[in-house]
Amino acid sequence: MTNPAKAIRIGTMINSTQAGTPERIKEIAPLGFESFEPFFWQSTNGQDLPELGKRCLDAIGNRDITISTIGMFGNPLEGGEMDRQTLQGWKDCIDNAHHFGATCVAGFTGRIRNKPLTDSLPAYKAVWSELGKRAADKGIRIAFENCSMDGNWATGDWNIAHNPDAWELMFNETPDDNLGLEWEPAHQLVYLIDPTPQIRKWAPKIFHVHGKDATVRWDVIREHGAFGKEKFIFHRTPGFGDSNWTNIISDLRLGGYTGSIDIEGWHDPVYREELEMTGQVYALNHLKQARGGDFVALAAH
Repeated sequence: MTNPAKAIRIGTMINSTQAGTPERIKEIAPLGFESFEPFFWQSTNGQDLPELGKRCLDAIGNRDITISTIGMFGNPLEGGEMDRQTLQGWKDCIDNAHHFGATCVAGFTGRIRNKPLTDSLPAYKAVWSELGKRAADKGIRIAFENCSMDGNWATGDWNIAHNPDAWELMFNETPDDNLGLEWEPAHQLVYLIDPTPQIRKWAPKIFHVHGKDATVRWDVIREHGAFGKEKFIFHRTPGFGDSNWTNIISDLRLGGYTGSIDIEGWHDPVYREELEMTGQVYALNHLKQARGGDFVALAAH
């Protein structure tokens, strides 16, 4: 019998920029992860993606684990050497996602550096209209992560897809059905945006979800403001932050979302370094409980 609870799977991300992804999958697969998101940072480093995909699937073996999404994170909108590698990386990931069993490629839109967000729209339209068609021809969806990368509306680097007003502008420029979002609540809490109503409005455009949360220190904001010297927000592993993941997953289900919530670690100020996997496994179990716990089949009458 299929498990309807796993219409939304709980997994984790694996940095694949350097060699070692299949070995990492073998190491942590027994911990209970249901999906993996291999991802590249700015460049694939010339790796043989078909071979890497095959080795990742071989590492999974006959376990009930999927790879629905692979990631390519960088700035493909400008012309520097690393930007060109990122753009080529997007093309390579789109062309080879199927070797991983993936149907989605995720990452940043890119940005014209140090310019207002709207100045990036012409380059965004040119690059992503082409990449969107390339992906559609292969049955691949593209999901833009909603991370600001320390940017804002006036200036920044890497990404314009961090604000719902930007999403409106972006998807007006590229109305392609296969262009959407890789969403998480943490990046909205950074800007003191209530993330939950976004799910209800943007559910049809949410193609992938990252499991990352945040803690807002409202006492710091009241005393020092959001732009003072005291840090008012911390990215957290799910289960340690402010978000109600039971509500998030319920709203995702109501919105028709199926796919993975892949935990994005390496940010929690407490559960890091030697406590990294302790935090990730806690998040894994927390999200499974938020999903409804163990599946119970309806008894026959």
